[in-house]
Amino acid sequence: MNKLDDGADGVVPGARFRLDALPAGTAEARALVRSFLARHAPGVPEQTTVDVLLVVSELVTNAVRHAGGVTGFRVSAGAGVVEIAVRDASPALPAPVPERRREEWLPGGYGWPLVHRLSEVTVTLLGDGGKLIQALVRH
Repeated sequence: MNKLDDGADGVVPGARFRLDALPAGTAEARALVRSFLARHAPGVPEQTTVDVLLVVSELVTNAVRHAGGVTGFRVSAGAGVVEIAVRDASPALPAPVPERRREEWLPGGYGWPLVHRLSEVTVTLLGDGGKLIQALVRH
């Protein structure tokens, strides 16, 4: 597995288990997270698991489509919170799609606002030209 060395290893208080991976795509990331939560965080409510999987899907998809791919991936769980961290190769900050585009019914633009509704998001620019997006889903 690929360790995500972002200097934030203690982000989730009380996290005893952590998954570091480099998933090939969204489906693999979701499968890894579902398995991790079932094995290491069985007390996470089903609705939280659904929310976490949606956040994972959006962050990994956005990294692949808009940011040069996933260069690091981590999930950890602590008391009342699940952390998802996705590192990508682009320094460009995520941005919501303008309302005009939505009015024209063009595809896309719903994921980033959804991630913000479901989680507490932090974006950190990294010295190597990429960025780290951390999302905390509380339950």
